[in-house]
Amino acid sequence: MKRLTKKQMWIFAVGQLGWSTLGGIINAWLVTFYLPATGDIENGAIQYIKPGIIVMGLTILGIITALSRIFDAVTDPWIAALSDRSRNPRGRRIPFMQFAAVPFAVVTVLLFCAPVDSISGINVVWISVFIVLFYLFMTMYCTPYNALISEFGKTQEDRMYISTAISLTYFGGTLLAYTPFVLAGVLRGMSVSFAWSYRICFIVLAVIALICMLLPTFLLKEKEFVNEEPSNANMFKSLASTFKNRDFRTFVGSDIMYWVGMTLFQTGLPFFVKVSMNIDEFYTMVFLGGMTVLSALFYPFVTRLVRRFGKKKLTIAGFLGLAVAYVIAALIGVLGTAENPGLLGIGKIPGVVFGIVTCVIAAFPMALLGIIPQSIVADVAEAEGKVTGENREGMFFAARTFAMKFGQSLAMLIFTSLAIIGTEQNTAANEITASTKGMTIVGVVAVVFCVLGAVILMFYNEKKVMKTIAKKDDENFFVGQEAADVSGDIPGDSQAETAGTETENVSEGTDSAGQGKED
Repeated sequence: MKRLTKKQMWIFAVGQLGWSTLGGIINAWLVTFYLPATGDIENGAIQYIKPGIIVMGLTILGIITALSRIFDAVTDPWIAALSDRSRNPRGRRIPFMQFAAVPFAVVTVLLFCAPVDSISGINVVWISVFIVLFYLFMTMYCTPYNALISEFGKTQEDRMYISTAISLTYFGGTLLAYTPFVLAGVLRGMSVSFAWSYRICFIVLAVIALICMLLPTFLLKEKEFVNEEPSNANMFKSLASTFKNRDFRTFVGSDIMYWVGMTLFQTGLPFFVKVSMNIDEFYTMVFLGGMTVLSALFYPFVTRLVRRFGKKKLTIAGFLGLAVAYVIAALIGVLGTAENPGLLGIGKIPGVVFGIVTCVIAAFPMALLGIIPQSIVADVAEAEGKVTGENREGMFFAARTFAMKFGQSLAMLIFTSLAIIGTEQNTAANEITASTKGMTIVGVVAVVFCVLGAVILMFYNEKKVMKTIAKKDDENFFVGQEAADVSGDIPGDSQAETAGTETENVSEGTDSAGQGKED
């Protein structure tokens, strides 16, 4: 089968630019649009749903979103199983992506078009329906898309290149989603209403995203690059088999810790700025944008480092690097700043300096963790396929997505519980009231989760997985001291030489592919 050229890899990565733009719109604007701040209301923002916190720090919108994510968690393995089992003559993945792209873009816009221009139960129903549809079509595009990382990445070099490219386009899409911060204001200056100033931006971004999502489905012919046999397992059997893989379970456990720690930091950043540093909220965007750009600058070096040190060591280094950044974030509230005396009142350094140091330290670990984990999932999925004969790449990436969503949801519950320690919560407000003490505790907890992630990943047996999937094209990829250990004894053109040891190396508790299925 053909290998993708570098140009074709970038065409594939453009798809991620599209869906990350739509995802970014929801992440950045759903709360802002439907739970407007007082200043926005004075500028013409409409309150479509009842404001205020209902329970456990959640608003009506928060409850809707939480319930929709539960639905989303169910659809992940369902879509993955459908894709893995597909016998479409055009391939198992691209037909799903092509079908989902248009409704995905349309639903994103409609989600912001609540029909009643005042607080109404109809708007609650509208938002509930369209956010469920949003996650359904997002899953229908993203799960098959992610499975192609393993199938298109035929060598370690290709896999790392694809992972790097899609990480960059993910950042690009996320940044695009933030452009309404500027463009909506320009439109309001032209007498466009508050709601439509954002809707027009969302329509333009959705069109751009749609084009990006469709490009790889028309320009890449899946069957020219992938010739995998469809899986015969149903959803439940496929999901169970996926989690029987010991190395994958280890990775997922570590990945959940990462997403909890990362989400605590990202969710808490505006509060670290406003509460712990006591500086203007504007710096939230400065720190986030600077950290993102700096992280992207490190991307070209990640593949070189993987060649020398392997994926496991660098991922552990990423966890520990983030832990250091979170230690600094926690210390802000303890030591204090020039603007906020903090808990001890001994700090004289301006809060903005703490913010810059924290983000600079976090940038490189974010580059490592933004690229390498996707490649690890692809490695484990390929190894499992060689052992069992079941090509379930979609299910492996769906399971990883589930870990991400579970970690993010858990982090939100932890954050809303910890950040308010030491304050009295105003239940009539849309936002939680955080305290310096609470944000310090959030920082400490984020450190704990990152360290746990590093510890858990130590049990991932990278050498076994890499030996199982070793190819002649990979023999010169790893150049570090453990090159021979990581790449193993590279087989010749026939992969049958490793068949006798693959099952022992990859699947826990199975002496053969057949026995593994019985388990």
